[in-house]
Amino acid sequence: MTATGQDKKLTADTVYSLYERARKNGRQGSLVDEGALPAPDDDDDGDDKSYWFVGAVWDGKDQLSRFLQYGIWENGYDEKFSDLVRRIKAGDRIAIKSGFVQKHQLPFDVGGQSAAAMRIKATGIVIENNNDGKSVKVAWDPVAQPRDWYFYTYRTTIVETDVNDAHGSRLIDFAFRRMPQDYQWFLARPYWVKKYGAQPLAPVDDPGADVAGTLMDVLDGDEEIFEDSPYTVDDIIAEGCFLASEKLNEMLDGWRRKKNIILQGPPGTGKTWLAKRLGFALAGSKDRETERSRLRVVHFHPSLAYEDFVRGWRPAGDGRLALVDGVLMQAIEAASSEPDRPFVLVIEEINRGNPAQIFGEMLTLLESSKRRPAEAIELTYRDPENPGERVHVPDNLFIIGTMNVADRSLAIVDLALRRRFAFFTLQPMLGEAWSVWCAARGLDQTISVQIQSRMHTLNAEISAALALGPQFQIGHSYVTPDMDETVRNGWAWFRARVEAEIGPLLDEYWYDQPDIAEAAKRKLLQQPA
Repeated sequence: MTATGQDKKLTADTVYSLYERARKNGRQGSLVDEGALPAPDDDDDGDDKSYWFVGAVWDGKDQLSRFLQYGIWENGYDEKFSDLVRRIKAGDRIAIKSGFVQKHQLPFDVGGQSAAAMRIKATGIVIENNNDGKSVKVAWDPVAQPRDWYFYTYRTTIVETDVNDAHGSRLIDFAFRRMPQDYQWFLARPYWVKKYGAQPLAPVDDPGADVAGTLMDVLDGDEEIFEDSPYTVDDIIAEGCFLASEKLNEMLDGWRRKKNIILQGPPGTGKTWLAKRLGFALAGSKDRETERSRLRVVHFHPSLAYEDFVRGWRPAGDGRLALVDGVLMQAIEAASSEPDRPFVLVIEEINRGNPAQIFGEMLTLLESSKRRPAEAIELTYRDPENPGERVHVPDNLFIIGTMNVADRSLAIVDLALRRRFAFFTLQPMLGEAWSVWCAARGLDQTISVQIQSRMHTLNAEISAALALGPQFQIGHSYVTPDMDETVRNGWAWFRARVEAEIGPLLDEYWYDQPDIAEAAKRKLLQQPA
């Protein structure tokens, strides 16, 4: 079907009638002559049409031929993605794609690096949704020569592409209207400039080069090959987290739903440590690529400003000012460039700065209900080279902050910020999981029992102190061996921790009552009878 034909506005019944007629005549590759199409339906402006990109591989087996033969598309999972499948409606456009990585014979120069690619194998019009969360009927128009699309690709089984998104609209034009891809537009985006560097377009005559086709013989149809090495809550626990897997999954589920969460708790409860690993679990990987490009870390402090975090003018090398994007805008650009992969922004000590001032107008856009292009707004500092620029926070950017509730210098967290984040409180974890971890690193059980008892007593005293309270308890990380550490002398190891780390903290807690601090330290260091 030609691009003009695909833009004809037909009812689902008309589409199905044409499809059945073409299939019976053996003309599935060209459903109907352009002139045979009925006139557009003036009552249907087509504004509610959605565009879907779907996979066709189940357990390593390509279902493309079966889908085309029977005029269907099916979700290979029982429950996963069923909500998305139910949202597909008659008249929507749908394309079968497969993802792969290409390094040789690229139609552009990225300095010898590999580029993510997506092959469009077939496009069609949805005729009917069976409302089972599994399948839809489709009038397929197989692509005579599969076409390869680069940069902005999908790895997941089913994705609805936003027509209002700059990246998505170009993909729609490429897949459904057969327009060529503007490689230079993508290579000029900040995310791709940073990833590949500014490279000139290579003079390639045939974007569908033979080498790419040969590569596809090996990789095509196996979309799971591109999934990163899995990183799960079990890995978090194996690396030294003493929370139960159920609690970690609860945090991840809340994060996926709310998009923004904050880990709060006393010092030493592993907030930043856990925040980063939850980020890896959400991303599904802890490999170098994830650490380098999909997880960013920023530390809030009193002097941090909107111009540092979002966007602001900065001196350029030529003596003029340049508009520079901060960490948040960089994360937004990266997440927008790869929409079906989770991106994570970790904000350490989010309440040490002034969050309302640092986020500015972006605070409104953090809400999960506003994570779409229709909610985009203009920034305080507008890009003069991009007039009319409007920004939204993409749905695949997840923010996690940490908050030390014992810091006396912190102001009350803005209620507007609290409304946009879900909060999880961490407590000192000196239970069975901690004991097992310590024993595996050489700490004698009799000593670990003594440490447990003394730390519990100390934390009870801190919690009962009128000037302190539960938020000032001492966390387990102060008395936990590192993963690769071997404890050879338990008491010497504990004494060193008390004298260098816990003791100075107690001196700060009771700075106006040093006798109490000294007594607490003596209790910790008293040799057992």
